[in-house]
Amino acid sequence: MRLSPRHPRYRSLLVRARLAEAHRSGLVVPEGLIAQGRGEAFDYLLGEGTIPSARRAEATAARWLLAAQRPVVSVNGNVAALAAPEIARLARAVPGLGVEVNLFHRTPSRARRVERSLRRAGVRRVLGVRPTARIPGLPSDRAWVDAEGILVADVCLVPLEDGDRTQALRALGKRVIAIDLNPLSRTSRSADLPIVDELTRALAAIAAEARRLRRVGAKPRLTRFDSARSLEQALFAIRRGLSRAAARSPPSRARR
Repeated sequence: MRLSPRHPRYRSLLVRARLAEAHRSGLVVPEGLIAQGRGEAFDYLLGEGTIPSARRAEATAARWLLAAQRPVVSVNGNVAALAAPEIARLARAVPGLGVEVNLFHRTPSRARRVERSLRRAGVRRVLGVRPTARIPGLPSDRAWVDAEGILVADVCLVPLEDGDRTQALRALGKRVIAIDLNPLSRTSRSADLPIVDELTRALAAIAAEARRLRRVGAKPRLTRFDSARSLEQALFAIRRGLSRAAARSPPSRARR
């Protein structure tokens, strides 16, 4: 299918086409398509742009990743399909950042597809293709982790994550940075640092801030972050956007 860059929904259609192709190749499962649609709906409500609270969260995420001793980013099928280049750029911006495959619907062949996608984008080392440990208390395959990656990480960046796994990682004493467009999700509400933004925008912003901090010779620290306040501001942005949309809508026939 040919997509015109002049189409008003060009970027959205491009993402959908990319996910559909990733599904046909076995990289993305049908459940991942549903998750993408849900996220896109929240992006509509946020105005399809990065809100100020997300910008602040992304800047804090960059500081946390640089300050961490063993930072790791978790990559599932949707993340690999939509943002493998952004993951590679983030790995270059944050020295020592581990990149680990983690899948809810895990098969050996699907894990290898995620690995290939990341390597083609420029990630040199991919963890978790053959997991060697489990997170206690999780019944799904997302419990499988790499003993050199998430198991020993102190800061975990988990884009498009499950709420129960976010909670399990925090129970192990890890600081969890989540990227989730839904400020009401368990993932957002369980994370130490929730970022309510679209995946590629968030990853690009974190990488850009990490590069800036390194360029100026900053000494980042694991500073405190008010997650409740950040989520409150995201909800306010949604409410404000809906109010503006309602004010612009034409009067109904009943009021004429």
